[in-house]
Amino acid sequence: MTQSSKGTALITGASSGIGAVYADRLARRGYDLVLVARGQDALTKVAGEIIGGTGRRVTALRADLGTREDLLKIESVLRSDPSITMLVNNAGVGAVQPLLVSDVEDMERMIRINVTALTRLVYAAAPSFVARDRGTIINVASALALAPEILNGVYGATKAFVLALTFSLHKELAEKNIRVQAVLPGAVETPFWEASGGSLKQLPENIVMKADDAVDAALSGLDLGELVTLPSVPDADDWNAYEAARQKLMPNLSRNVPAPRYRPGSISHEAARRQVSHAEV
Repeated sequence: MTQSSKGTALITGASSGIGAVYADRLARRGYDLVLVARGQDALTKVAGEIIGGTGRRVTALRADLGTREDLLKIESVLRSDPSITMLVNNAGVGAVQPLLVSDVEDMERMIRINVTALTRLVYAAAPSFVARDRGTIINVASALALAPEILNGVYGATKAFVLALTFSLHKELAEKNIRVQAVLPGAVETPFWEASGGSLKQLPENIVMKADDAVDAALSGLDLGELVTLPSVPDADDWNAYEAARQKLMPNLSRNVPAPRYRPGSISHEAARRQVSHAEV
């Protein structure tokens, strides 16, 4: 069997959709794989297809990252397997219904998988990668990280967390030979939608990307050295402008005095007071 020259990629949510495509593409790029998902049969099928098609070494680990026991098992693998050079945090659950008609228990489980599990896996992988002086962490977020008003707000908030964590990881690990990337796809043609209580049939065809195209774009973004990859956005300058505006805010996010518009007696303060008074009348 061909020996890997790039190490091993551990991919969560690898039994279908984006995760399964990542598994195929990374195997073809020369990675051995550790595939993690809840469904054993689907996971075994994906592993078998990749072994047959690429000759790579593939390990299939059934785990529900929403349960502590299974999550600790995958953390242990990340800490103890020195061949692992890449973590693809793809596992996630979603929701499409508004907050007022969503079950809070479902929202809590979504946070456990999308936020808590992803964070713990990063904590397991990053120190090991630093010790080995190489590694890549890919966090699959969502375009809804930038537009949480669309669909379920808790889902959007979990993906905004993933984006914020990726920014922080990039700053902290950039000088330690660790690559970090956040991938923000829009609607993708995967079983995710039905599992989230929605349907792709309700969406216009021109906003739904195939999983193969989304992953190929994401890996191209990784090759280009992008910190944030938005597969659907045609003009990179749009993201660059967004990021430049965010950076411009930073020097003034914490100061020892309020902004002038919030000071009593300011024109803006008085105008706001008059507007409130008029509304009350």
